[in-house]
Parts: sequence; structure tokens; C-alpha cells
Amino acid sequence: MHPWWLLALPFIAGSLMPLQAGINGQVARQLSSVMAAALLSFSVGTLALLCIVLMQRGMPGLTALRELSGYHWLGGLFGAVFIAVAAFAAPRIGGLVMMVLILAGQLGMALLLDHFGWVGYREAPVSAGKLGGLALIAAGIWLIQRG
Repeated sequence: MHPWWLLALPFIAGSLMPLQAGINGQVARQLSSVMAAALLSFSVGTLALLCIVLMQRGMPGLTALRELSGYHWLGGLFGAVFIAVAAFAAPRIGGLVMMVLILAGQLGMALLLDHFGWVGYREAPVSAGKLGGLALIAAGIWLIQRG
């Protein structure tokens, strides 16, 4: 059994996602640019992370950065795509529809990552229960869209 706080952290982080998307959507409207809003969001996040890393005195050296594989750099790119898409889509489709589609995409990818043990995840084969859970999410998307 996992400690309660370890389960609470992802829940809290997830609850901030629709708030972040809504705020970024407002910024995009104000700046008349989805990409400028995404850049602002990443700049603030980068500054916050830089402060934390500097306080921890844990800046990685150039040698460590050079040892990263090419695909390791994609995490930042994927984050930028997510922020830009969320800033664009949130005001157009609404928070609930956007978040349930994000959740479906996350769970579908997580199923593949776990099944194959890709990018450091432990292997956990696909099961009927997992597929059933994803089917229920798909049904939920359909129900939400019918509104």
C-alpha cells in the first residue's frame, strides 16, 4: 500500500491542469497568440525550477547533459505541445471535455508504456480489466459530449 501523500500528489497536480489550461487560454486571448502564452507559461515554470535547482545546489554538469539520449530531450517538447494545445483547445471545447480527452490519451499511452516497459516503466501486461477501464472512459467521453 502506498502512503497517502504519494497518492495525493498526482491528484493535486492533476487538479491544477484544467486551471492551468484555462489561465493559459486567457493569456493566449490577451496576447493574441497561443504560442506566446505557451512561451510565457514555460518561462515562468523554467524560472521557478531554476530557483529550486539553485537552492538545492544540484545543477547538472555539461558531461551529464551530454550523456542523455536524444529522446530524453523530447520531454520538454511534449510539455510545450501539451501547453500550447491546452491553451488553444480549453476555451473552445471547455474544461471537462478537454480534461477527459487528455485523461483518455494519458491512459492509452500509459497502457502501452506499462505493457512494453518503455522509457523506464516496469512491465505490466495489458489485461481485460485494463481494457475494460479504458472502454468505460471512452463511454464517459461519449456521455459527456452528449451533454
